[in-house]
Amino acid sequence: MSVQFIGMIGHRLSSEILAPSGPVFDKDYITRFAQAHEQAGFDRILVGYWSDQPDSFLVTALAGLATSRIHFLLAHRPGFVAPTLAARKLATLEHLLDGRLAVHIISGGSDIEQRKDGDHLAHDQRYARTDEFLDVVRKVWTHDTPFDHDGNHYQAAGAFSAIKPLQQPHLPIYFGGSSPAALAVAGKHADVYALWGESLEQTAETIAAVREQAARHGRQVQFSVSFRPIIAATEEAAWAKAEGILGQARQRLEQAGPVIANKPQSVGAQRLRDTVAKGERVDERLWTGIAALVGGGHNSTALVGTAEQVADALLAYYDLGVTSFLIRGFDPLADAEDYGRELIPLTRAKVAARNA
Repeated sequence: MSVQFIGMIGHRLSSEILAPSGPVFDKDYITRFAQAHEQAGFDRILVGYWSDQPDSFLVTALAGLATSRIHFLLAHRPGFVAPTLAARKLATLEHLLDGRLAVHIISGGSDIEQRKDGDHLAHDQRYARTDEFLDVVRKVWTHDTPFDHDGNHYQAAGAFSAIKPLQQPHLPIYFGGSSPAALAVAGKHADVYALWGESLEQTAETIAAVREQAARHGRQVQFSVSFRPIIAATEEAAWAKAEGILGQARQRLEQAGPVIANKPQSVGAQRLRDTVAKGERVDERLWTGIAALVGGGHNSTALVGTAEQVADALLAYYDLGVTSFLIRGFDPLADAEDYGRELIPLTRAKVAARNA
């Protein structure tokens, strides 16, 4: 199977080492960032979700209209938009982008973050709601006649959508979450299961667990892993670059407070802390410096080395069954361009050789 590369864009320039700059909804930056990913050879771009930031539907629409080939992955949290309306909104946006859209379902990993939007459900309840949410969304996308739904979290009478996804039977569903409750939902609904950059051993464990859940529904799931590649002309220069990034991130923490304002609560964050406990360098290339600094709060592990070495590290995950890699840098725009020059073509060539 071929490999896909996913980038991630924000609504303005910022990262662990760069304080936010420009307007909070920086139309020029969003446009340039999306076009840079398309030119660099990325297959798809993730547009994230935050409870205090601009609407990701509109960020995606702007980025999509500024490009022609690259696909998009829109993060969405169930619970704040009725599933019937969410299904229509997603299908409409997919039509606007000529079919270049998938949805990444995130049930929420922080109670504090969820409560900013008025959600007070406990962790496992959120995943139960996600399960029901996706049941309804898929029916809206696929049913040719109205239907009723009477569930624990949602009720609808005569639900129907005149607009259906261009992609059949529906938009690809990406899904994240590492708890037992999350894995059960992933097995039932996910087309692609997304996880943060853990060790090879941890990744193999997660893949096996998701496949076990999917088998209960007679389904197969693909896998995506997120990394923050740090590449340079030599291995020594790459590790020096990583140490420089860590120093810059520490400085920003001291000046502006935590990069992640909420205490990381998710099982995924705990798994990254477990990765951190294995050491600063894991499996030769996996670097946990930033993950340790932010408490495992987001996709913060890096692969460090030359482009050739990092491509080989990605290939090791491909051999486990990973077919998508979400890669983003600490200097987001410049790094996306850099990945397109060497890392993406090298990795594609190595995967093609492996398949041959």
